[in-house]
Order: sequence, then structure tokens, then C-alpha cells
Amino acid sequence: MSAGCVHLSGALCSELLASVDTLLFDCDGVLWTGDSPIPGAVQLINRLQEQGKRVFFLTNNSSKSRRMYGEKLHGLGFQARPEQVFGTAPCAALYLRQEAKLRGSVYLIGGAALRGELGAQGIACSGSGPGPELTPGPGPAQAWAAEPLDPSVGAVLIGFDEHFTYMKLCRAARYLRDPSCIFLATNTDTLLPTEGGGIPGTGCLVKAVEAASNRTAHVIGKPNAFMFDCMVKEHGIDRSRTVMVGDRLDTDILMGSNCGLRTILTLTGVSTLEEAMANQKSDSPDHHKLVPSYYVGSVADLLPALD
Repeated sequence: MSAGCVHLSGALCSELLASVDTLLFDCDGVLWTGDSPIPGAVQLINRLQEQGKRVFFLTNNSSKSRRMYGEKLHGLGFQARPEQVFGTAPCAALYLRQEAKLRGSVYLIGGAALRGELGAQGIACSGSGPGPELTPGPGPAQAWAAEPLDPSVGAVLIGFDEHFTYMKLCRAARYLRDPSCIFLATNTDTLLPTEGGGIPGTGCLVKAVEAASNRTAHVIGKPNAFMFDCMVKEHGIDRSRTVMVGDRLDTDILMGSNCGLRTILTLTGVSTLEEAMANQKSDSPDHHKLVPSYYVGSVADLLPALD
């Protein structure tokens, strides 16, 4: 049985916060739900920073830019600047420019924020926004299978796209027939939490394109380490004095494990304590990576340790 999954409270909580300089927070389900802050979250984030801690915000949501997230945080009362936000939209653009050394343009299944972050890196893209509707009969599908492709496209990028269509699926799969075409996804979350439930997330679109192209996307977001690597490069973070706080075992906690960080699961979002315990009891090393170091009912439970 793996170690961890300890209830974080009292003196142990004070000791942990004293041992870290930097705290990384997921947003949805950790700091807010929809447009409502989790009770105590605003006070926690602001007091941490008043006491000299560095705070960063990590999100797999590609539908908002750094600036948009900064505005949301500020509007809810959090002391936050856009440069504290690391999301899949800006990091995907950075990856294509700095790591993949993309020379061409991008066929984008994604929204305006993702398109804007690509533009900020000087990367041209096509495909974003509403596409033509499929009309009855065999004609349109046959035409899509034979339409000329843009020879400048060197990558296909999948993010959240409310205008996802069969036509976009066809076009992405055709570009990906070229093995030199980069295949990138912002994240593989299959559920997008919303007030009153949830809706299919970006991962559902990624799986469709992967199935149609018989290829596997390289994923930028959590649980992969690239967003954390971007933070280390930009801010010089010491992982030994950093903790990751999140509500999902398969993204937040696993990313923390992959990056060698201590982790805190908060029970105000997707994953449950029962799921964490089941992973702890498993004989699988892969399941053990999903076990948080600690858990709290809510991030507000950290507040007493700051008194």
C-alpha cells in the first residue's frame, strides 16, 4: 500500500505551509465553481501572498487566455496577475513555437482564446469558429474527402471547440495522414465541470480525432509536466518547496506526482476521498501515482494555519 492520503489539519498543516514557498492551485472545483468562489478561497489566496508565498494558477481550460483568467480571478476578489496563470492555451502556443519549432501554420479545433494565444506567438491558424453545416446526401462528404488541403499546415491542435463538426473531424484526420504533421491537444479531460453537472470536455474531441487518424496526440495540459516546466523556466520554482492543490486525481494529483511535488486533494470538485483510498490500496504503481500526499475538505481548511 502506498503512503500518503493524510488528512491535513492542525500542526501538520502549519508545518507543511512553513516548508513551502510556492503553491500551485487548480481553479475550477478548487477556487470556484462556475462564477462563485469556494467559501474561504479568496481569503486563503490573498493571505498566502500577504505572507510572502508565491501562488500560481494552473488550468486545463483552453477556452480562456491568461488575460481572461486574470480578469476572472480579479473580479472574484483574488489578488492575481495574468502572469501567475498557466493554462493550456498559452502553453500550447509556447510548445509549438519553442519546443516543436513549428515552421508552418496550425489547423485549429478550438476557440477564440486559443487562436489569440497562437497569434501572440506569431503562429497563423485556420479552422477555428463555426464551419459549414452537413447537408443531406452523399455530395458534401465526398467533396470534403477530396477538397484541397492548405499546404502550409504543419500541426493540428485540439482544444475545447463548441463548434466541433464532422467536417472538422474529416479535415483534421486528413492533415494527420502526413506523419510529419504535429498532433497536439491542450488536454484530455472528458468532463467539463459546470454548475448543475457537467458537459463533455476536450478529451472527447481528442479521442474522436485520434480514432479517425489512428494517431495519438501529444498532450500539453495536466497530468503532463509541460505547464510546470514552463513555470520553472519563467519563475525559477524549487520543486522541493512547492505543493500542488487540486480536485482531480487523474490530472492535478497525477501531474504533481509526475513532477515530484507534494500534493493536496480538495474534496470540493470532481474526485472523492473514496477514489483516492482505492488507489492507495491498489497493488498497481500507476494507481499509487494518483494518491495525494494530503487531503482537505476545502482549501478554506488551510486558513487556520496562517493565523
